[in-house]
Amino acid sequence: MSRALRAVVGVGRLARLGLHILRGLWTIYTRFGGWGHGERNRAVEQWAAQLLRCCGVELKLLGRPPRAGPALLVANHLSWLDIPLMHACRHVRFVSKSDVGHWPLVGTLASAGGTLYIERSSRRDAMRTVERMAQALRAGDLVAIFPEGTTGDGRKLLPFHANLLQAAIDADAPIQPVGLCFYDQASGEPSYAPSYVGDETLLGSIWRTVTAPPLVAQLHYGEPEHADGRDRRAWGHHLHRRVDKLWRSR
Repeated sequence: MSRALRAVVGVGRLARLGLHILRGLWTIYTRFGGWGHGERNRAVEQWAAQLLRCCGVELKLLGRPPRAGPALLVANHLSWLDIPLMHACRHVRFVSKSDVGHWPLVGTLASAGGTLYIERSSRRDAMRTVERMAQALRAGDLVAIFPEGTTGDGRKLLPFHANLLQAAIDADAPIQPVGLCFYDQASGEPSYAPSYVGDETLLGSIWRTVTAPPLVAQLHYGEPEHADGRDRRAWGHHLHRRVDKLWRSR
């Protein structure tokens, strides 16, 4: 496909994506308040799945996503698409930096999805977030974190920050590792078009994604596990190895 044709395809995808986001915001402001918990979760899952289609991304699922909580999902982090990708399989409550809640459009969507916010520079707030996560897990919720703390380059898994794993220990809840990756649908080669790392901008990442050839986003769910006496650091090292294996496998 020529560069000019890719640009035409990209403009079409971008237009569909923009309309889809506006429909999502309209739903939040006009209908969410009258829906029950389960209906909201299903709406988020359907909206996220449609967002992937708007971007020309096919979802491939390996393993078994959790049917219900409580469970803490631990995944690698590559792109702005990671959150809708995981929502498309199963609605979860993500833990995100507090700045996201104030972003135009994105903050509204994230808050409607049940996001738990954390002020990363504050140790006290981190402890408060762990307690809120534990409460959500005790209530039977599915919660998800990206323990790398930032997006990686898709070539190597960054070290895990283990502090938030304490919530699963406190709530006696299992953790389920998840590996995600993107690859070209035709060639099967890894794709870095959706990457959002370093000096890359969100708009640049979105444009690369919508102008890329058809992509596959793969989610590989591992088996859930309990702490079994491990502290959060030992558990974090073990989960790092499991996630590293999952995102590399097809």
